[in-house]
Amino acid sequence: MIKTFASGKLFIAGDYAVLEPGYPAILVAIDKGITVSLIGSLDKGSIISNNDKVFWSREDGEIVLTKDCNRLSHILSAIKIVENYAKELGKELVYYHLKVVSQLETKEGIKYGLGSSAAVIVATVKALCTHYKINVSNEGLFKLSALANLAINPKGSCGDIAASVYGGWIAYTSFDRNWVIEQEKENTITQLLNKPWPNLSIEYLTPPRELKLIVGWTGKPAITSNLVTQVDDRKTIYNISYENFLYESKRCVDKMIAAFKKKDIDEIQKQININRKLLVELGKNLGITIETPLLTKLCHIASKLNGYAKPSGAGGGDCGIAIFNDDKYLPQLIEEWEKSGITYLPFKVYYKDSKF
Repeated sequence: MIKTFASGKLFIAGDYAVLEPGYPAILVAIDKGITVSLIGSLDKGSIISNNDKVFWSREDGEIVLTKDCNRLSHILSAIKIVENYAKELGKELVYYHLKVVSQLETKEGIKYGLGSSAAVIVATVKALCTHYKINVSNEGLFKLSALANLAINPKGSCGDIAASVYGGWIAYTSFDRNWVIEQEKENTITQLLNKPWPNLSIEYLTPPRELKLIVGWTGKPAITSNLVTQVDDRKTIYNISYENFLYESKRCVDKMIAAFKKKDIDEIQKQININRKLLVELGKNLGITIETPLLTKLCHIASKLNGYAKPSGAGGGDCGIAIFNDDKYLPQLIEEWEKSGITYLPFKVYYKDSKF
């Protein structure tokens, strides 16, 4: 049996701006994620996800499910990319059973907003590359996973893919997605993996030792793709304010990256606060809700206890993060969050040498 793990993620800074090529963000991988198990088969395949089992076969080289299942779109996209790559490498396609287990949602199946779609793609790509004996570097794994993601969500930044592939704390600059999509029409996957992707940059960061990352969940799942589409639709109407947001966000994230390198916790916290204000202003200017009342409450409680907080990712629900320079007030923070309907999520940072 092959078993692979891919972590969930949290956006620390640069949310929304990272959707534009060349704009940076900071993300962190968490120690909860998606596990994919793979067992070889002789004459048919299956996919088990959320205790739902779907069988599949091949017709004219394409995978055909015995029943429609939209929930499997990310897994199927990952399979398609890897198997197309395997064929380019002269590998013979085979059957197998996949089982997907997620730690990124509640027992009731409600997602926390921690990049489960990206994690399931990365874990599936890893499992299939192992199965077909394809050696891939971190960069190769990222690019294969990004291609699978773009096939479903061409507007996504793929920052969540990067965090899931690399682990730890990363500074991520998004690539030119339109260039990649156009190149895909004219090149093999092998050729595309070997080309440098414009603007793409992924760099490890080491946080100050005293930095404490605390995560709270509002209990309300946000649909990231809907919020991203709203921003995309309205940014041309409010062009001046959007361009100003991009400029200020890059300035903020660049300063935060520099602060990580200097181990300057005070500057990191200062830039967290600035990034939050930029996101609130973006929401107001574009007429969308990025910071919900409960996320505002999350931030205010953290601030009262000497922390600096902001929504993580698309906002509109899901999670918020708080940065402290010690955990002295953690019990009080958890208690006040719980009283307000915010659930403390006791995550740790996931590094690739962690054992699962």
